[in-house]
Amino acid sequence: MSNVPVAVVTGSNKGIGFAIVRALCKQFPGDVYLTARDPGRGQEAVAKLQEEGLHALFHQLDIDDLQSIRALRDFLKEKYGGLNVLVNNAGIAFKVHDTTPFAVQADVTLKTNFFGTRNVCTELLPLVKPYGKVVNVSSMVSSSALGNCSRELQQKFRSDTITEDELVELMTKFVEDTKKSVHEKEGWPNTAYGVSKIGVTVLSRIQARMLNEKRKGDHILLNACCPGWVRTDMAGPQATKSPDEGAETPVYLALLPSDADGPHGQFVSNKTVRTW
Repeated sequence: MSNVPVAVVTGSNKGIGFAIVRALCKQFPGDVYLTARDPGRGQEAVAKLQEEGLHALFHQLDIDDLQSIRALRDFLKEKYGGLNVLVNNAGIAFKVHDTTPFAVQADVTLKTNFFGTRNVCTELLPLVKPYGKVVNVSSMVSSSALGNCSRELQQKFRSDTITEDELVELMTKFVEDTKKSVHEKEGWPNTAYGVSKIGVTVLSRIQARMLNEKRKGDHILLNACCPGWVRTDMAGPQATKSPDEGAETPVYLALLPSDADGPHGQFVSNKTVRTW
């Protein structure tokens, strides 16, 4: 078993994920795994970094596929005895003008962005070693979407005692409500991506609380963050930040010094803690 520290970035063959891997290759003192659904694209991305003189390793990961997540888990357990840095970056977004029915968009978006991310956390969080860092890439859209929720939903999502089961129930209800075309009547905003990222931010708060309760002495720091509006396939060419600039906050959180006691359980944007 290797004693080398190890970092994993989900959904990292392009865009912000790729930029996070690039930065970690330069700054993280250990093995950095670039992951992608498609092994061909993943290997291509690793080769691109190699041309820059950077050494990343590849492992297949499709966060929509539990078997794929568990294969990565078993590999990390066997080779490294755990994990030091996990960046949950994988996510999808429909384009603004996409004509796919909203209920389908809601189903597909939440399946990956919330439920897929949650599955990765369920399988990999127990592997995170003492002083490890977990970064869940959310979005400022989660804040604006929260502001457009009914007061009742806002209270639930801001609650310091909401459980993971309750959150899952709410995310499931959103998808069901869109199928019945009653989501607005039920107090939801009209953005599947926004609701999926509310889920990621709230999940991060819950996970940080659980770490405090169950693994206080391990000094693991877990946060959600917004990379900003970044020029990627997802956000388009008009966005204000380059992928490398978008990677700055996630990388800052991934590389917090071992003696740092925060941020933890926070929503961070431009390296600054934001009120949720």
